[in-house]
Parts: sequence; C-alpha cells; structure tokens
Amino acid sequence: MYRAAPAVFGKRAIRTVLSKPTSVRSRSKYVYVATNSQYAVQRVPQSVRTFSTTRITQEDVASEPRDVMEYDVVIVGGGPAGLAASIRLKQQAAKEDKEINVVVIEKGGEIGAHTLSGACIEVGPLEELFPDWKAQGAPLNQPALHDQMKYLTKNYALPMPHPPQMSNKGNYIVSLSNVVKWLGEKAEELGVDIFPGTAASEIIYADDGSVRGIATNDAGVSKEFKQKASYTPGIELHGKVTLFAEGCHGSLTKGLINKLKLRKEGQFQTYGLGIKEVWEVDPEKHSPGDIVHTMGYPLDYKTYGGGFIYHMEDNKISLGLVVGLDYQNPYLSPYKEFQRFKAHPFVTNLLKGGRVLSYGARALTEGGVQSLPKLFFPGGALIGDTAGFVNVPKIKGTHNAMKSGILAADSAYKAIVSDGLGESAPIVLSDYEEAVNNTIRKELYEVRNVRPSFHTPLGIWGGMMWSGLDTMFLKGRVPFTFQHPHPDHAMTQPAAMHKPIDYPKPDNEITFDILTSVSRTGTNHAEDQPVHLRLKDQTVEIRENLPVYAGPEQRFCPAGVYEYVDDEANPGKKRFQINSQNCIHCKTCDIKDPAQNIDWTVPEGGGGPQYVDT
Repeated sequence: MYRAAPAVFGKRAIRTVLSKPTSVRSRSKYVYVATNSQYAVQRVPQSVRTFSTTRITQEDVASEPRDVMEYDVVIVGGGPAGLAASIRLKQQAAKEDKEINVVVIEKGGEIGAHTLSGACIEVGPLEELFPDWKAQGAPLNQPALHDQMKYLTKNYALPMPHPPQMSNKGNYIVSLSNVVKWLGEKAEELGVDIFPGTAASEIIYADDGSVRGIATNDAGVSKEFKQKASYTPGIELHGKVTLFAEGCHGSLTKGLINKLKLRKEGQFQTYGLGIKEVWEVDPEKHSPGDIVHTMGYPLDYKTYGGGFIYHMEDNKISLGLVVGLDYQNPYLSPYKEFQRFKAHPFVTNLLKGGRVLSYGARALTEGGVQSLPKLFFPGGALIGDTAGFVNVPKIKGTHNAMKSGILAADSAYKAIVSDGLGESAPIVLSDYEEAVNNTIRKELYEVRNVRPSFHTPLGIWGGMMWSGLDTMFLKGRVPFTFQHPHPDHAMTQPAAMHKPIDYPKPDNEITFDILTSVSRTGTNHAEDQPVHLRLKDQTVEIRENLPVYAGPEQRFCPAGVYEYVDDEANPGKKRFQINSQNCIHCKTCDIKDPAQNIDWTVPEGGGGPQYVDT
C-alpha cells in the first residue's frame, strides 16, 4: 500500500509514493505526476538539468541510466487478469502471514480507463477471490434474465434457436470498466502497488535470456524525438516473475512471443473488432436483464460477426457489433457497418428518443485453442486476453482472463514464497500451464471447431449449421480440428476483386460520423510526443496499400486515425496522414494492415481513451 504526501513540482501537482515493501536503487523519489487528472510514475529530478536539442533515438534513451525498483511480481496491465493475479497473490500472503511485493502498471490514466467489453460475465472466478462480493459492493447490479437470438435481414428480425453455450443464466450484465475499477480498489486495499498512467515500453532480459522485468517509456520527448526540458528517462521494474496481462495483441507480448518462439511455426492468432455504444433509452423500451444476440445484417454471408444488445440497470443499454478481422473486402468499414446495424428497424425502434453516453472499440482474440501460445517462459507468463482465452461461441472471455490470473498467481506464489525460488535462477511457471490445461483449455477445446467452421464456401450458413450440430450434440467430441486458414491481414483481398460499399450518411440521431463518436471516448494524447503508430517503411502505404487495397487503413480504423489526403507538395498525388491524437488503442491497425507495416507502440502513459460505463 502506498502513502501519498502532497507536493508541487513545476506546474504539476504530485503525490510522492512511499512503497513500504519496495526497494529502490536510486536517490530519486518516485511520484505520481498528475496532469489533467491522469497519473504517471515518473522521477523527480534532484536538481535542474539542461538538455541539448539534438535528435535522439530510442537507443540513445536506453543508454541513459535508469532507476530500478525491485518487486517479487511485476504485472503489466491493470485489467481483469492482471488485477485478479495481484489480488490472489496478496490474499495468499495474508492467509499465511507472509510478505510478497506486487506491482501493477497500467497505461490508462486510471484503472478501468482502457477497459471495454460487452459485457455479460460469469462470476465464478470473482467468487473465488471474493465469496462475499455482493456484500462488498461489487458493481454487478443487473442479473441476466432472458436470452434471445435473432437473424437480421435488411428489414426484419427473425427469431433463431438459442445455442445452449450462449445461455446467460447466473451471469451479470456489467460495465467491465466499472468492475475493473472496483477490483483496482480491492487490490490497493490488500497492499498492491498500482501505477496508473504508466506505459511499459520495453522488456528487460537477463544475460541468460530470461525475462527480468520491464521498463517504462521516457517522459518529455518531443514529436521530433528531441529531449524537452521535462525529459526524464523511464524506470525499470524488476521482478522474480513478470506477468503480461496487456490484453489483446499487447505491444510487448507480440515481441515476446516472437523472440522466445512461444508459438509453433505456422501458428497465429485471429481477431475480431468489437465496436460498442452505451445508451440511455426510454424507460418504456427498457427491459432490465434482457440479452439479444444477432447474426446476419448488416454483414454479408462471407463475413463473420454479429451484434449484441444488453439491457443494463438505470435505463441503460450496451449495444455493439463484432466483426471478424479475417474479412476479405478491403472496402468494408467495421465502424460504418455498426452504424448500419443501429439503423436496422429492430435496433432503431429501441434507440429512438434515447441518447448516447459512451462509444468505444477494441480488438479481441478469436483464435481459440488452436492459437494459444506457450504460456510460460523463464521469468514469467502470459495471462488473460494477451494469451487468447476468449470463448468465441460463448462470447465471453472475462471469466477465463480472471481465472488465468488466479492460476498464474498460485503458481508464482508457490515458487517465490513456498519454494523460495528466484534468487539464483529464473523461475519457470510450468505448473501454471498445466493448471490452464486442466481448466480453461478444456473449455476452449470443446468449442475449437466453431469459429473456423465459418471459413467454408457456405460462409455463415455453413458455420451456423456446423456450430449447431457441434455445440448441441457433438460437444467437440470429433477426431479432427479445423484450422484457421491465414492470419487476418493475409485474408484481405485486392480491391479489384470487390465493389466499393455505398454507406448511408449519418442522421446524427441514431447514426453518427466517426469523429463525433471519437469525441465520446474521452481520448487524449499530448500533442508534442513521438507518434506511437510507427511505419516500418514510410513508402508502403502509398506504394502498395493505396493502389492494391484502396487504402484500407482509412476504413478498418474505428477512430479516424488514418487518412489519404491530397499531397500539397505533389499535386495530383496522395500522402498518408496519421492522426495519432484520435487513437483509442484498439490495435486493429497492427493486426489488419495487409503489409504489416504499422507497429502500434505505447504513447506516454495516461494517453488514450477515458472510457465511462463501458
């Protein structure tokens, strides 16, 4: 637990963090630096320093001396998995009257700020952590009461048989961002050090190749990669165990998987993009606890995806559309497909007279058991959606994310506290993967053939027929496993094979333009910082993606980050423009870019969306 003391540094209000269990190899003080109510762990310089204005690179920054904070367990990501792990570790220590030092770092300005999900969650793992979660005030206020499945044509909503694995009896409709905020409060009460507004930008490896911890990114670097007067290098957080809980397609995890070869050759993850809004609707149209899932319109039969409408408490509904990122047509815009979904009479009738409260979007893993990487490595493990534990037929992943955090925490606690490991050799959490195999993997294995069954020439028709047979009767008991054909970026076909899609203009009542929606995310990034969306080759978009794929970046991004605009310096030609200020951290660009030329990296901590009730 930290104690905060008011202080002033420059024009910023700060709170000095005094971490009881943490050893710090430095005379520097570690503080939360508050800017626009967002906190970041930074170092207070001991004296005024001057800097040159010469261009620097990441290598130059890495050569600067960095302070080190030592922990038993470092957790990267303050979502359901990371917080569940931190809580379990502290609970185990309290139960045995032991000490274990745990830190959670989260790039969002506050815990829950970057959390977005449907969400209707199973409560089993929550009850493992807090059997009395109701008495403790967990924000799970609306039980799921009634399930419906609809097939949408352009004008009609036809009832469909409801698949048994999608039953939500005993589940709760929640704002996952609010649940995560509550978990963060519980973790702090137990003594977990939580550093919001802190972006992990680098993995620290030991000389033997094991993971030693992470480094936070540098503060005070201009968009020209020059040191500003406020420049301070990032800090290193070292741990006996580092748990990566970055969520889907984590910026550090993707490099870690490649470096340590955690996936077999030819194995890859496949993804969907979820876009959602929270509305306040007419009380007469609100039915608390109702859940509706849809298939069909607005997507064509070759495109996997579907809609959802969840009736929350207080006349709120959460609705959205998930589009499989293995879609083929480069003219498809997931954002505009979501607007068409809302314009369907079945949805419009519900929304009329209401108002939008929030908007957001996030990629999610859909690969299932076929795409799971090796979960452990010397010095750490992968937990939550960064590993890929979403059960696609259930349309759920939070329960598996939290369960994986609990299992990894049990494994780490045993190694560090019970067995006393980690002092002379890296800890290997092999028993964590064994525990996952006996729990989460079994759940995913049973439904392994559902998602890839939509890749037959029959499209969604073939997928629905197989899914019904498999989930109702076969229960995965077949001697074969369907495979995903190609990574999502490779599924994109040249524009010449498709016709442009004529999307209707927004009516500004039910449907909206993309920048209006982005304004509802609370997204903000400091303007004078390096663009966090990096192009490996500055010429690829104009040379390849525009002529071959008609510039798909301007359509697959749900935040209007990418544009092809007239090049004033070269009349008659286009240039590729990145509006990084709009980025809502969905990671779609890093996944769907046909050339795999966009590298999503972390901006300064605290940047990005500030989601509310999502």
